[in-house]
Amino acid sequence: MAVTACIGLGANLGDAAGTVRAALSAIGALPGTTLVSASPLYLTLAWGMQAQPDFINAAARVDTTLDAPALLAALLEIERQFGRQRSGEQRWGPRTLDLDLLLYGDAMIELPGLQVPHPRLHERAFALVPLADVAPELRIAGHGTVREAALRVGHDAIRVISG
Repeated sequence: MAVTACIGLGANLGDAAGTVRAALSAIGALPGTTLVSASPLYLTLAWGMQAQPDFINAAARVDTTLDAPALLAALLEIERQFGRQRSGEQRWGPRTLDLDLLLYGDAMIELPGLQVPHPRLHERAFALVPLADVAPELRIAGHGTVREAALRVGHDAIRVISG
């Protein structure tokens, strides 16, 4: 049976917008997975380590028969295909592609390397604003709906760059 999952996408190296668009296609081509909707692309300020290029962010809503660990493994493989090397990477630093499994149905998952809902999702406008475009009614455990969480975070510095 298919589960609705939501994925956050981000990039700030190279052709970041092109990479995010291509990654959306790659996500839709995963086995047992259908890309239901994708947000517009957003230009967002770097978060955490601010001395780096701005990010292009987006969100995807998929229906998938992959379980959460298999979906995460597939997302990490897509990152590798786009040149991301996690080893030696600076935390919150620049990247060719970052794919985060934000929500997986209404599951609460705590496994090594996989926490769903994403642990700081409710604090991050760069993830919430695009996510509200594709899944406003989904719930973030302990934080209400995506729409409600998005309204609580400041998002003045986020702007749509393409539909």
